[in-house]
Amino acid sequence: MKFFAILPAALIAAAPAVAGPYVNIEANSGFSGSDHSGTTIDNHVGYEGSNWYVQGGPTIVAPEGGDTEIELSGKVGGSVKLAEQLSGYGELSFITGGTNSYGTKVGVKYTF
Repeated sequence: MKFFAILPAALIAAAPAVAGPYVNIEANSGFSGSDHSGTTIDNHVGYEGSNWYVQGGPTIVAPEGGDTEIELSGKVGGSVKLAEQLSGYGELSFITGGTNSYGTKVGVKYTF
């Protein structure tokens, strides 16, 4: 009986990573000290390759004490292997609104 209990987990762990379409729902909240400034919830559909991704869709913008709005947002990003244990990554994001906003993220990752 234990075999059947652990079989689903074993199959998931053994499944190869497949590039392709995905759904990504992500909530981001902001705080200044203990004051909550609001939350955005991205509802993205995306597509990824072996070292890149692109995603976008509606975002629910809920400022603390303000009116909730729906805007359009998206991200594009990727990574590149720099050495055997070192990779670099980057992301460019946007969200529409009264003033369109853009963001960037860059970094390196060292694995042991």
